[in-house]
This record gives sequence, structure tokens and C-alpha cells, in this order.
Amino acid sequence: MHPREVFADVITDRAASVIFAHNHPSGELNPSRSDLEIQEQLTQAGKILGINIIDHIIISKRGYYSFQENGLIN
Repeated sequence: MHPREVFADVITDRAASVIFAHNHPSGELNPSRSDLEIQEQLTQAGKILGINIIDHIIISKRGYYSFQENGLIN
């Protein structure tokens, strides 16, 4: 996943803010190292583009994990 692909529709729609979500079919709710790395890239890209990232949510059969609720998004 590359930020340019993630933000393509966001930019096309002229959005001012965005919430990202993806699933973890394994059921694990905690973000992986890869999840944390891509979140950092998305945060930097959002700042450059002037697009606010409201939250990034991981969904599984066990529930959800919110980056914002866990203090990973300011």
C-alpha cells in the first residue's frame, strides 16, 4: 500500500478529512509494525496534502482498534 494510492480518491473527492479502516482476518486487533509504519506514512502525506486524518480503524471479528482512541493520532 502506498500513500499515493490511498489518497487518490480522497483527493479526487476534494475531502478535507479522512478516516482509514482495514481488517485483520486473523482476529488480532493490535496494529502490526507494518500498520504503524503505513500510518506514519499516511500521516506525513496527509500533512503535506492538507488533509486531516481523523482516525485509522482496524476491524476484526473480536471488535475494533482505533488509532485515535489509543493516542496514535493527534
